[in-house]
Amino acid sequence: MSVEPEAGTPVLLAGVRDEFVTRPWMSPDRHWPAYPELIGGRDLEAGGTWLAADPAGRRVAALLNGDGVAAPAARRHSRGELPLLAAAAGEFPALDLSWYDPFHLVLGGLDGVRLWSWDGRSLTEEKLPEGVHVIVNTGWDRDESQPRTAWFRPRFARAARPGWTTGGSPERFWGEWLDPASGAGVPWDDPRALIMRRRLPDGRVFASLSVTLVAVAEQGMRYDFCPQPDDPATWHEIDTSWGAPADRVRRRRG
Repeated sequence: MSVEPEAGTPVLLAGVRDEFVTRPWMSPDRHWPAYPELIGGRDLEAGGTWLAADPAGRRVAALLNGDGVAAPAARRHSRGELPLLAAAAGEFPALDLSWYDPFHLVLGGLDGVRLWSWDGRSLTEEKLPEGVHVIVNTGWDRDESQPRTAWFRPRFARAARPGWTTGGSPERFWGEWLDPASGAGVPWDDPRALIMRRRLPDGRVFASLSVTLVAVAEQGMRYDFCPQPDDPATWHEIDTSWGAPADRVRRRRG
């Protein structure tokens, strides 16, 4: 997450989704009738998302699983509804947090970036200052204690910041940001790896299933998605224009 209030693109987000490879999902679109303004990838198991964007509101919310005390199984709600609620409201939703397992929820917009962390007992809120920040499952990693943070945060910080442009390929818009967001060639089994793949003792595979790049600006929102992190050629822009998917396809062809 990069915050630079005076820049043409004041908020930039690079998000990697790590999940079990057998968990079904759909690529980003307007999947939720209750939130017609929101775009995100849909988790088909629980119905929510790991990242929700509101192009008209210039807001993006992203969720990471956290550490702490789990919610009672009998009353547990999916954390995947939290990005939808936050992106739609532009603030932290008023909820009974005892329903949710621990999480970190990031909300970015033209008014800045906020981070809420719930450990199953208490909720904290922080506003991210200007700069490049890394948020992992243990929270805001300010001391670069993790190898991937120590490796990647300086690379994002050194990369030329994308300026606002309309249209164009992911390479044209994101420029030097695209390489670190694609893993910078670090192998999956390297402790520094941003794009990972791990086989657990029970045989299940936990891996990076997608990468998202979002830029928030006064002029609009740029949303790019990579559904195959091992293949940077799969990066593509997500259509943020209004209307049903078929309507948007017709407009692009026209």
